[in-house]
Amino acid sequence: MFGGNKVKLNKEILERCKQCADAAGYSSVDEFVEHILEKELKSIEGAGTSDEAITESLRGLGYIS
Repeated sequence: MFGGNKVKLNKEILERCKQCADAAGYSSVDEFVEHILEKELKSIEGAGTSDEAITESLRGLGYIS
């Protein structure tokens, strides 16, 4: 899945990923990690690009109610 690229993970994090991948029914840890990274990338890339996202951020910070 990673195309031969390697990413080093802390042993504790890798073990947690294995447990979560099993619990969620992923076919492999690689599939689980790729899915989680894709979700987080989309979240970060899309954050702050719309007026609605900015309003929610400001509301969460307590600047507006």
